Parts: sequence; C-alpha cells; structure tokens
Amino acid sequence: MIPMVFTTGGIENKDCLYFSVSIRFLCILRLFHETNLRLSACICGFNSDSRSKQRVVSMSGKKVAVAMSGGVDSSVAALLLKQAGYEVIGITMQIWSRVDHDGRACGSLSAIDDAQRVAGHLNLAHYVVDFRDEFEEKVVDYFCQEYRRGRTPNPCIRCNRCIKFGLLREKARALGAEYLATGHYARIQKDSVSGLYRLVTAVDENKDQTYFLYRLNQQQLGQTLFPLGSYHKAEVRLMAEEAGLPVAEKPESQEICFIPGGRYSDFVGERLGVGGVSGSFRYADGTYLGPHRGIHCYTIGQRKGLGLALGHPVFVTGIDAETGTVWVGEEEELHKTSLLAVDVSYVSGFSPADPQRVRAKIRYGSPAVEAVVTPLSDDQARVDFAVLQRAITPGQAVVWYERDAVLGGGTILQAVDE
Repeated sequence: MIPMVFTTGGIENKDCLYFSVSIRFLCILRLFHETNLRLSACICGFNSDSRSKQRVVSMSGKKVAVAMSGGVDSSVAALLLKQAGYEVIGITMQIWSRVDHDGRACGSLSAIDDAQRVAGHLNLAHYVVDFRDEFEEKVVDYFCQEYRRGRTPNPCIRCNRCIKFGLLREKARALGAEYLATGHYARIQKDSVSGLYRLVTAVDENKDQTYFLYRLNQQQLGQTLFPLGSYHKAEVRLMAEEAGLPVAEKPESQEICFIPGGRYSDFVGERLGVGGVSGSFRYADGTYLGPHRGIHCYTIGQRKGLGLALGHPVFVTGIDAETGTVWVGEEEELHKTSLLAVDVSYVSGFSPADPQRVRAKIRYGSPAVEAVVTPLSDDQARVDFAVLQRAITPGQAVVWYERDAVLGGGTILQAVDE
C-alpha cells in the first residue's frame, strides 16, 4: 500500500505541514552491522573513536527530527536512528519552486516526493515546511549581492547557518523533537574534561563536511545528530540497498541547488538585471585590456572564459566592485601566505587570547595546512599559512582545525602581503 498523506492545504500555502503516515507496517529489516552501528559518541553514549563492536544505547523516548532531503544520505540517517531506538520523524524543507527533472536538487518538488516515499517506507511521520521566502531572502539574495560586491560566496554555509540549523531547527523543536539530525558527514563528541562539544571530521575523509558546519555553536551541537559521521559513503549506499530504500541508487548532486546546470553568471546576471559591458580588464600595471561582461562573471584565480588574447595565460587576481575593474596578472601573483577573515566564530564560543597554531583550509576541496590564527577582535582574525596558498578568494570561508576537531572559521575578507 502507498502512504496516506494528510495536508492542511496545497504546497503553495505558507507554513503548511505535510503529514504522511504509512499504513504499511515495515517488515523487520536485517540490521546492517548489528554490533557496529556507529553513531555520534556525544549523543548516543559510546566511544566513536572505536570502530568495531560499539555498543548502541537504547534511546527509547528520545524524539529526533531528521532533515530529509530526498537523497540517500539523509534517508540512511533516518534508518540508522530508527534502528538505534529513537522516535524518528522526517522533516523536509521546500526551498525552491522550480521543477527539478532529475530529482537531485535539495528542496525541490521532486526531492520532497522522494523524501515522502522514504518516510513511508520507514513508517515515519513526515512533514514538509515551506521556507521558500526565507531561502530567497537569506541565501539566494545574499548569493547574488555578494557577487555584486566582487566576492565569491558559499551558499551552503549560508544555508546551514540561517535555514537548516536556524529555521528548520526551530520547526523541529516546535514538533517536539529534542534533536535535529542531518545526513552530513561529520561527528560530534563531548569533551569529558571541559564539558564542551567538539565538531570532529568524518571517518570518510573524502566526504567530510565539517568545512560547511564550522559555524555551529555549543547549543546547536548539543541538539544535533550526525549518524553518518563514522561511516564511509560506500557503506551508506550499501545500507540503503540492504534496507530497500526507494532512493538507494539515486545519484548525488554536485550543483548548487538553486542553479541547475551550474551557470552562476547567467543566474546572477538575470537576478541582478545586469548584462552587456559593465567594466574593464586591467593588467597589474594599470594597462587597459578591454571591456568585460560584468564582475559577477569572474572569481579570483579564473583563467578560462576571460576572452583576452594576450599571447600567454593570465588569471583574475583581483576584483574592484566600486570601479567595475577586473584585475588580471600572472600565476605567481595568485600565491599568498596570509589573509584577513571577518565574521569569525569559534566552536567553543570563546575567542582565544593568543595566536593559535592550527591546520587551516581556504576552500572545501583544499587540504588543511599548517597556519597560525591571530585574533584581531572577537569576530576578526588574521591567518598566516606555512606555505603559499593559491587564489585566496574573498567571500569564501577559511576554516581551521586542531588535529581532527574544528576550532573555528570565518569569511575571507582579503589576501594580505606579508
């Protein structure tokens, strides 16, 4: 039988909740790794550093809302939590109205349908919350305005901060959930001495997503579960197949959810109403090289798509939003050892009094390298790297770690010379 869906209105209605209850009882699932269910230590009550025969504490009566995106990761997160004894409900955000034909975009109509099918399969109550207006204002508008300012934003970090661990967390609490769980690859541990929560990198280094989560504070960490943090992606996919989840073979999306096809410049240009020639290229010495298509079309380190025939490769080395100038130069001009960061936050909630020796990274795909973070104020810091960093980009995040734990991070303001 298919799940019955009770609604308080059509999906166009603001703040409506979709409540779906399966009238099909789930057959007993063969537990995957029965004695090896690896959930976050600080919440589930066992040591996540041990990777074999870990004890799962019964969590009967603990209610958790799983942010179900319709993908395999959040679906398996719900599965694991149900197996661990939680009272699990599913909650899905509608954040985007455009039709998503391949079903990969988070928050699209097809993704919501996938989440509802998984909830029915697992016999979970499922809710859909309409955050389209909030997402438009806090993420999409922010994304476009940052490009207008000559910066390159990270919308996933912004969404986590304002929507997922902000508005969605509030909705989960309103539904009586003690915890919000997601399909992120990260771990949470509680320090036995300080009593502080630690945000720790995932076992699967290739999937670790702590870079996008560095803004989580102590209260949020204490009310959050990351069930996948101690698993590798291949294990997660296998568990989905073993449980017969409807999305077990669903491919991952590599794109920004609200920009299908990945054409950032077209999307931003359309939203901002800019087009045609709106600035000039200049060489490092000030030489005028010709007009460009708008500063929103470029980012630091870019070589392709400049349309400059100079007889040798040049790269975007700077963007001046006030004058509309895109500066270009040689590869070596991109390499810097220091940056200034603003809107800095620390996982502990406290800004350190002295410089810290850390490992830091300037983008998700970059390796973390040795660095020194010097606080300049409560929300500003200077980061000095031990080795040259290529294309330090304003608007992106710099995140720093002590071994496998996130200490903090901030938004890159600018690269600075020594």
